[in-house]
Amino acid sequence: MRHKLLLFSALIGFFVGCKKRDDKNLQINPETIGEITAQMTDVMVHDVTNPPLGARFFSYACLAGYEVVALNDTATQSMHGVLNEFPEIVKPDGVDAYSYQLSAALAMLETAKKMQPSGQVLLQKYQDRLLDSCRAAGFDEDVIEGSGQYALAVSKQILKYAKADKYNLVSNFPRYEPKEASGSWYPTPPGYFPPVEPYFNTVRPFFLDSASQFKPAPPVAFSEDKNSQFFKFMKSNHEVRLDKEKMVIAAFWDCNPFALDNKGHLLVGMKKISPGSHWMGITDIACRKGKMNFAKTMKITTSVALGMMDAFMACWDEKYRSNRIRPETAIRRYIDPTWKPFLQTPPFPEYLSGHSVVSSAVSVILTHYFGDNFAYTDTVEERFGLEARDFKSFEQAAQEAAISRFYGGIHFMDAIEVGVDQGAKVGQLVVGKLK
Repeated sequence: MRHKLLLFSALIGFFVGCKKRDDKNLQINPETIGEITAQMTDVMVHDVTNPPLGARFFSYACLAGYEVVALNDTATQSMHGVLNEFPEIVKPDGVDAYSYQLSAALAMLETAKKMQPSGQVLLQKYQDRLLDSCRAAGFDEDVIEGSGQYALAVSKQILKYAKADKYNLVSNFPRYEPKEASGSWYPTPPGYFPPVEPYFNTVRPFFLDSASQFKPAPPVAFSEDKNSQFFKFMKSNHEVRLDKEKMVIAAFWDCNPFALDNKGHLLVGMKKISPGSHWMGITDIACRKGKMNFAKTMKITTSVALGMMDAFMACWDEKYRSNRIRPETAIRRYIDPTWKPFLQTPPFPEYLSGHSVVSSAVSVILTHYFGDNFAYTDTVEERFGLEARDFKSFEQAAQEAAISRFYGGIHFMDAIEVGVDQGAKVGQLVVGKLK
């Protein structure tokens, strides 16, 4: 019922936001952008999309919408000359009657429909409702048709750029085989999933000169010596005492699309959003609270999506270089064979913490647009049965997301601390490039 009420509210927003003016400047509600990314999140949950790939989907969809705005709003700069190898996007010929804001929304949807496995089916229904709301608000049919043609033309150029990022070549690499050497990552229970995106660092980044531009210091070396720093890390994870607040924090930032619930002889999949989807939801909350107009909302949302993609690349580059063992595997083997982490361990190496890197990067980007003390209420996880949490700043939220991985028992502390540092560097690079 709650989902239906939210959808109804969104349609009301479309109606109220649509204003009949001259063709090109016919407006739609800026909140439409956040509604589209939320719809994309629903598709990702349906498809069990892994976190790095989800960031890639968000990036190109948002980039399509952004470039439509850039072609029509002189205050918005194209990403040509800013992003690596990004071409100059050309206006379509012969499209005279259109709303550039509607075109931007449709360009996002058309791009997502083609990139997300279930997008064509699941996003089309939303697109139909959007167009119906615009008709109800007085958009002429030729404007709606022209907006669609404009969107398709721009989306086609973005999809060509996406295809050239080499993600489609990842399947040509040999299957990644976990190493059985001491201290190396190995699949964890209950699903023993294979590693996620071991070659994501081969994809073309948007801002980074390479995935290794901010290569971090190596992790604390693995050791079975009880006096070693690594053994102290293991003991720290093993001995953490979780009070109610720490468990709430760990669960709030869990965002594990791969979770399984072990019910005796039955493993039940639990679909959840990824950390990238969570931060896209936070971005939507911030833009709504800040009352950003359509162009500004499009710019902020696109900046976050692109920054997340590069943050995942930087993190994943290190994950499969250091290939460090997870706390669950190490503690069971060397300290306590019965130990279980509070959260389920994700299927990829431990160092760095992806939540720490991505959250830190996004917090830097959002702080650039909204300031150091932008207080907000994070309601993103309410739909998954988790209570909203209040934050005084994006940095506070990012720090909480980072430490949640320690509370959850799935990361050692150096992976969290160094991850926060790496994410900040990525975020600062993005902000500097976009200035």
